[in-house]
Amino acid sequence: MAKKAGLGKGLNALVAETTAEVGAENETTLPLSKIKPNPDQPRKDFDEEALEQLADSIAQNGVLQPLLVRKKGRSYEIVAGERRYQASKRAGLTEVPVLIRDIDDKQVFQLALIENLQRSDLNPIEEARGYRQLIDDQALTQEGLAQILSKSRPAIANTLRLLDLPDEVQDMLANRMLTPGHARAILAVPSEEGRVTLARKVVVESLTVRQTENLAPLFSGEGEPKPVRQPAPQSFKRAARSLRQALDANVRVKQVRGKNKIEIEFKDEEDLARLMSLLQASSSIEE
Repeated sequence: MAKKAGLGKGLNALVAETTAEVGAENETTLPLSKIKPNPDQPRKDFDEEALEQLADSIAQNGVLQPLLVRKKGRSYEIVAGERRYQASKRAGLTEVPVLIRDIDDKQVFQLALIENLQRSDLNPIEEARGYRQLIDDQALTQEGLAQILSKSRPAIANTLRLLDLPDEVQDMLANRMLTPGHARAILAVPSEEGRVTLARKVVVESLTVRQTENLAPLFSGEGEPKPVRQPAPQSFKRAARSLRQALDANVRVKQVRGKNKIEIEFKDEEDLARLMSLLQASSSIEE
C-alpha cells in the first residue's frame, strides 16, 4: 500500500509542477524547427475546428502558456502542449515559449496523458482508455485516480465501464454518434449482440437517452411478450360448478402443461373423510 501511495503522491507532484503558473525566469524560447511531437502521444485525434480557433488566438495574443519539453538528441520533444505546438505552426510562429525539464520516458507518457485528461474535449473512449492506462501503470485505485484528476470516484467508474462496450459501440461513442448517456443505457443490456443491435437502432433513429433507457429491457429479453394464456373451456367451468355443488368444496378443473386436472380443496382430515364418503357413495350408486 505504501508503494501505491508513493506513486500517487509523485504523480500529483508532477501534475502540480506542470500545471502551475511559471515565472518568466523559468521560461525560455525555442525555434519550432527544434521541437518535435512525442511519437507516443496518447491522444491520436485533434479537433480541426478547435485547432483553428486556437491558432487564431495565438496569432493575436501569442502562446500564453509555455510548452513542456525535454532534450532528445539534438532536438526537443514535447511532453505537454502539442495542441499549442500544432496551433503555433498554423499561426505562422517561428518560436514558442518552453520549459525544458529532465523527464524520463514513463513520466512523459503520464504527463501527456494527464494534460489530455484534464481537457474537456476528449472523446469518452479516449478518456476511458486514459484512465485505464494510468490505473494500470501506476497501480492506482479508482479513488486514487479520482483525487489526482479532481473528479469523483463514481465519475471515474462510469467512464471506465464504457470499455465494457463492444468495439463497434465504442467506435460510435468515439465518433460522437452516441453520448455517454446513451452508452450507460446500452450497458444495461447483458449480451454483446443486444448492445450492438440497440446502439445501431439509437444511431439510425436518432433516439434520445430516455428512449434508449426504455428500450434497453426489450434487448435484454425482459420485454419479450409472455405466452398468452388460453381461457379454460366452458365444459371445464360447468364441471367445476357441478362438483362444487355436489361436494360442498372448492373445485377447479384446469389444464397444466398439457394435462387436464381436477383439484378439490379440503380443510382437514375430517373434511377429507367426508369427501371420500361422498365420492365412494357416488361410485356405489353408479355401480
